[in-house]
Amino acid sequence: MTEDMNQVEVNNYSVGDKVSATVVKVEEKQVQVEIADSKKDGIIPISELSSLHVEKASDVVKEGDELKLLVTKEEDDLYVLSKRKADAETAWEDMQRRFEDGEIFEAEIREVVKGGLVVDLGIRGFIPASLVEDHFVEDFEDYKGRVIKLKIVELEQDKNRLILSHRAVLDIEKAENKQKVLEDIQAGDVLEGKVQRLTDFGAFVDIGGVDGLVHISQLSHEHVEKPSDVLAEGQEVKVKVLSIDRDSERISLSIKETLPGPWENIADRAPIGSELEGTVKRLVSYGAFVEVFPGVEGLVHISQISNRHIGTPHEVLEEGQNVKVKVLDANEEEHRLSLSMKPFEEHEPEESYDSYEMPEESSGFQIGDILGDQLKDLK
Repeated sequence: MTEDMNQVEVNNYSVGDKVSATVVKVEEKQVQVEIADSKKDGIIPISELSSLHVEKASDVVKEGDELKLLVTKEEDDLYVLSKRKADAETAWEDMQRRFEDGEIFEAEIREVVKGGLVVDLGIRGFIPASLVEDHFVEDFEDYKGRVIKLKIVELEQDKNRLILSHRAVLDIEKAENKQKVLEDIQAGDVLEGKVQRLTDFGAFVDIGGVDGLVHISQLSHEHVEKPSDVLAEGQEVKVKVLSIDRDSERISLSIKETLPGPWENIADRAPIGSELEGTVKRLVSYGAFVEVFPGVEGLVHISQISNRHIGTPHEVLEEGQNVKVKVLDANEEEHRLSLSMKPFEEHEPEESYDSYEMPEESSGFQIGDILGDQLKDLK
């Protein structure tokens, strides 16, 4: 027993040595520990518990915890120890390895500070606000306590500088997902997407990590002047894949192809005998094409334009004119609609002969009597 005690008494530690210790008492501003193989006990000031600010020692350790510590000062009856410095030595080695390997790891957000977020990795790691997400975040308060994936983007041990990024992780995940989408999708697929960006020539739609272009001509069956007239950024849409160029990572999409066609159920919308209003879109030698629904044009044959004979449709019609038509026939399968304007033509009043009186009837004379008198005068 005496031999064991003597061994403990001579096993002294110097400043800079690492020791193993057990927490025996947690006070508000310091922690008491029992050092293995040493007659002296130790204390850890609250400032040496963590690389982050600590309000109470109990927030970091509890009785019975086994700790790796660094001797910072030796006094007559105890050692002053640091958990922060011991953790930092190990942490810097670990962070250097993770940085070189490009490793992605998880950490809990411990503090929200001006300009970003702070994590404790044995050393203080800082995530600038611009590297938290791939979009603008106005308030970071609800990030405290959250566990997020991180990647080291800057490491300078001599300056105690460790910069982390969650955005970099998102960029990697997006790139991986984009590649998977490009490999999996096929022309003809119908997918759900979200409008990411509007331009003069169309809309870019996110279909699960990769953007595809819906050209303005593929937005609707109707003519669209500006994409913003029919879509808004962030809007959920259904799209059909028209083509994929995997080498250039270009995807052509269509919203129009997912919508009911303009000729769908045309027989129900334009039954034979029904009267519609439309706009003259084109004039040809054999008649006029009149749009009665968006994307649906019917033919008014020249023989059905007027009740009177006309040489060309241009004699009575002009493009852009609004007219009334009657449906003669509707064929959804062949996209054909036959129309007539004749029932709505305004007739010119015909001249009445009932009131017309011949001269002899109104005067009581006969033509023979008048001619006879004139012949007498010639004799």
